[in-house]
Amino acid sequence: MTYPIRPISEAEWPAFAGVLEEGFNTTPHPSQEARWKAGTEFDRTLAAFDGDTIAGVTSVFSLTMTVPGGRLPVAGVTAVSVLPSHRRRGILASLMRRQLADIRERGESVAALYASEAGIYGRFGYGRASSNLSFRVRTEGTGFVAGAPHDPSLRLRVVKPAESRAAYERVFASVVGLRPGRYERNDSFWAGVLADSEADQQGAGSLRSVVAEDDEGVRGYALFRVKPSWDAGGTPEGELSLYELEAVDPAAYALLWRSVLDRDLVSQVQAVSRPVDDPIVALLANQRQLRAGWYDELWVRLVEVDRALAGRSYAAPVDVVLEVEDAVCPWNARRWRLSADPTGAECKPVDDEPDVTLPVRALGSAFLGDGLLAAQLGAGLLREHTPGSVRALAAAMAWDPKPWTGLVF
Repeated sequence: MTYPIRPISEAEWPAFAGVLEEGFNTTPHPSQEARWKAGTEFDRTLAAFDGDTIAGVTSVFSLTMTVPGGRLPVAGVTAVSVLPSHRRRGILASLMRRQLADIRERGESVAALYASEAGIYGRFGYGRASSNLSFRVRTEGTGFVAGAPHDPSLRLRVVKPAESRAAYERVFASVVGLRPGRYERNDSFWAGVLADSEADQQGAGSLRSVVAEDDEGVRGYALFRVKPSWDAGGTPEGELSLYELEAVDPAAYALLWRSVLDRDLVSQVQAVSRPVDDPIVALLANQRQLRAGWYDELWVRLVEVDRALAGRSYAAPVDVVLEVEDAVCPWNARRWRLSADPTGAECKPVDDEPDVTLPVRALGSAFLGDGLLAAQLGAGLLREHTPGSVRALAAAMAWDPKPWTGLVF
């Protein structure tokens, strides 16, 4: 069977949302659904139809994302789901192919998404491009190392999140361009970050905030919730859930972390998404207090290999012929010469013998600077024809700091 695909109208929103509720087993609060609808780009929101029934859906946010050395327009793929009654019929594959064609037509060379299940999107050319740490810290014994940054001009101030968005936006605008994977936030994204209805709290308490500031203004902020608790003997066992901590300099960063770790009646801090190279790891004198899990975060797909690879910077010189395998976007499936150094890059089609043969998902995984290409070679997922070419490519595409997005879209 074939299932016609087209963008939905605003009137079809309830049916679109219904597919996601079934696919993700969720029942959003009306206020959450209203925010979600307000941020939807309807001309980029596709549905596959079985007669009058919407059987599968997907959508895109038009993002401006930081990549190594600059920023690019990136298609933020979201809301991918198929009705349970229509699985195994090729609907997801059809939606993915149509979406990638639309992205290319719009002139975006890169797509990115958060995967609900890590095993799904590799077959559509997406590679794991960033990771995050999710960790718990017992607050007792969390002193900082000697020499931790300190600025006596800084002070902490408790603020109401709903009244402090302008300060958060100024701080975020200062840091968004520093790390690959981060993207500029519109009103809809900020509304989600600061949402504080009972449905948003999920039993974790009201959204709270502390800012670090001097006489010139705010230099950093932390957003968190605190769930109070005491054990049977009356000892406080509160848990602080940290959602965001952003700072424009190390001293403000350290002061905000000190405030989080020293919060009264809190015995444990939970951070569900932090960079893998988060400086808190270096600041803690006893790093064993930080119990971390390592998880996949952003997945990236090069929609047009040549434009994407030429659109970022490189940490080291490289001149390599890549034979790209891509069954979903056939315009990428050919040989490309990538010639790059820290001053610039170009990627051109060639007929030369390849140095490396690799699936397009491997380039997606490396695009933001943390692709583990050597590990993929060791796993037999790449074929190296010229010894040392994968190592050279990995060194050129690596970036510091490590990529991290920090906010699900």
